[in-house]
Amino acid sequence: MKKPAIIWLNVTVFVVTFLVAAIAVPYRAYTTGFTSTEILFALLCFVYCGMSITAGYHRLWSHKTYQAHWSLRFIFALGGAFALQNSILHWSSDHRIHHKHVDNNDVDPYSAKMGFWYSHIGWMCREYQAQRYHDYKNVRDLQKDPIVMWQHKHYLLLTITLNFGIPIAFGLWHGNLLNSLLLVGFLRLVLNHHTTFFINSLAHIWGKQTYTDKNTARDNGLLAFLTFGEGYHNYHHIFENDYRNGIRWWQFDPTKWLIKSCQWLGLTSKLRTSPEDKIEKMRLAMTLKRSKDKLTRLPNAEQAILQLQQEYDLLIVKLNDYYHVRKTLLAAKREKVLAEVEKSELMKQYQELKLKLTEQQKSWQMLTAKLV
Repeated sequence: MKKPAIIWLNVTVFVVTFLVAAIAVPYRAYTTGFTSTEILFALLCFVYCGMSITAGYHRLWSHKTYQAHWSLRFIFALGGAFALQNSILHWSSDHRIHHKHVDNNDVDPYSAKMGFWYSHIGWMCREYQAQRYHDYKNVRDLQKDPIVMWQHKHYLLLTITLNFGIPIAFGLWHGNLLNSLLLVGFLRLVLNHHTTFFINSLAHIWGKQTYTDKNTARDNGLLAFLTFGEGYHNYHHIFENDYRNGIRWWQFDPTKWLIKSCQWLGLTSKLRTSPEDKIEKMRLAMTLKRSKDKLTRLPNAEQAILQLQQEYDLLIVKLNDYYHVRKTLLAAKREKVLAEVEKSELMKQYQELKLKLTEQQKSWQMLTAKLV
């Protein structure tokens, strides 16, 4: 079977930038060195480009998890062009196809089941899906955004201007043009590329399937650190409309923190989150499934599995009761004076159910630890 045609422009960009970053940058660091100002500016550009992709391309435009003021959208549009990852329209279209057909080798643009190399960078090096003409039908909503269409129309000019203009301008200002081109230009671009590409590749093969095993996506804290919070990818693939990827307070998700902070400044609004009870039920269902799989190898498997299932069913009942009262309580707080609600029978019922749920969760954790 004949291999698809090579996309020489993409291959040239990837090869040349990587070789310069891997060879010229270390050599320059050894022979001449870089100043702290140069390193700091390159880091700031890396963060700006990375979060323009995560907060802008991904969570804002691809998944519509929140709304943003035109000024913030404009900043993200420039950062996305600086990151050199195609236009918002094209990137979002590919990403929506990926979510709709994840792991389907014939449709998913960067299916993880095609292997690490393919999902990481290979899919952009050859015309693997030349038959998939980009008519952008799945991003018609984005075509109504003037900033999206402006960036799409002038993408090439913006990319060239930003990727050469910013390093050159900084180099001339700081007094070392070559250092700036190497750090802010080449190294920053390669780091932005491959950390983003890790989500398509590593985040589908390395980590934990916390909420679902119906796709290859994984949760990985290290990848979250490298990708501004995108590493909690198993969660994202099942709760894609949530503006958060790391839902726990301790999980590293600076993109979430940026979006929330901008809400306080009036730059973002209508932040979407997934129901807590649904999240917890998905997590518990996966715990149950993994535990059952391990128990099948034990001699008393049937009895242990029955005990585990009974404990799980009891936990789900208490979970449902707790969240039902909690929703009722929140609604009451919106309608009544807070002080009245705090003293009501509803509050007492809520506290009792919360205590019972906590006790049942401890019982569940002890049982799973004991049996498995």
